[in-house]
Formats: sequence, C-alpha cells, structure tokens
Amino acid sequence: MLLFDLDGTLVDSSGVWLQIDLDFTAKRGLPHTQEYHDFVAHTTAPTAAQFTKEYYGLSESAEEIMQEWSAQALYEYTHHIQAKPHVHAYLEQCRQQGARMAVVTSSAPELCCATLEKNGLSHYFERLLFAQEFGIEKQNPALFQAVAETLGVSCSTCLVYDDSPLACRGAKSAGMQVIGVYDPLFSSSEAEMRALCGRYIFDFSELLAV
Repeated sequence: MLLFDLDGTLVDSSGVWLQIDLDFTAKRGLPHTQEYHDFVAHTTAPTAAQFTKEYYGLSESAEEIMQEWSAQALYEYTHHIQAKPHVHAYLEQCRQQGARMAVVTSSAPELCCATLEKNGLSHYFERLLFAQEFGIEKQNPALFQAVAETLGVSCSTCLVYDDSPLACRGAKSAGMQVIGVYDPLFSSSEAEMRALCGRYIFDFSELLAV
C-alpha cells in the first residue's frame, strides 16, 4: 500500500502556508517567530489555530482563526498550487503496476480535494485520509496504525512518502517503510531525513522506471 502525504510531497504548497502565516501575523503586527513557525508547520489546522490563539493571546476563537486561514488557502489550492515535478508520471507508473494508493494528510479535506481535482490527481487514490478526522497528529505512530487498520492492511506492507521529518518518524515508528521527499520547507533537515528514511529523493523522476 502506497501512502502519500499531500503538502510538500504531491503538491508544491509549503510556500503558500508560510505566506498565509506571514500575512496573518503581519496584519496584527505580531512577530513571526521561529518557534511559532516550527510548531504550526508540523500540525493540523485545529491544533495550529488553538496554538496560535494561545501563543499570541488573541481574542479570536480558534474557529475564527481557521476560517481566515481557510478562505485564503482555498483560493490558492483551487487556482494556483501545482503538482510537484513528475508526480503524474510516477503515480501513473504505480497505477499501471497495480499498486493501491491513498493520501494521508494533515491538510483540511476541502483543500486536499480542491488541489487534487485541480491537478488531475484524484483518480489515482482509493482513499483520502485526514489526520484531523482521526484526531491524531502525523508525528504520532498511532495515526499510521489507524490508517493501516482503516485500509485493511498491515503496517509492514505500507510505504509512506512524506516531506516532514516528524511524519516520517511517526510512520517508521509504526512499522512502515518510508521514502523522504525533499521540500524547501524542511531543507535544513536533509541529514536527519537521510538517516531516518529508507530512501530520500529530490524529485519523483528518481523513482521512474528506466
């Protein structure tokens, strides 16, 4: 079973989220700290929104914060975000080989569906599985165990593709195989990813059959 992350793995969206965060804090005259960035970059929207509210002492509710983020993000995911290079070719190769494929993402369902549809990727996946619907963060091995159970497979038969070191560690701890995918958001973690993952790629062309 092939399990693909969305943001930073299948689609080039990491810069969008950084810009949304920068716009959000700048609008309020708040500092965009490394501590803040490191936390929200690795988590689901509900957790990130609650953290944002508490971190900055905001009067808005977590739900209102998410609504502001979502409005900006939905436009980008629907109109601008592109698939990463050679993703289509690799997914088509996997499909022709008879592989089962699913998406496992921290992204909100409406954003995931919008960009998969926009980029013509939806038909490759039998399931879209959302961390926020499980109520478990991707760094937690329990999420990947729950995903495997939902799909009716064992963790040992799953191969995960992800750009986040924390998510890769969570999947590996669950007993899954992991391929790390380069994304600029986590460029400083390359050494960690190479040590952690069975393989680390910069581009899906590296996995195409010759």
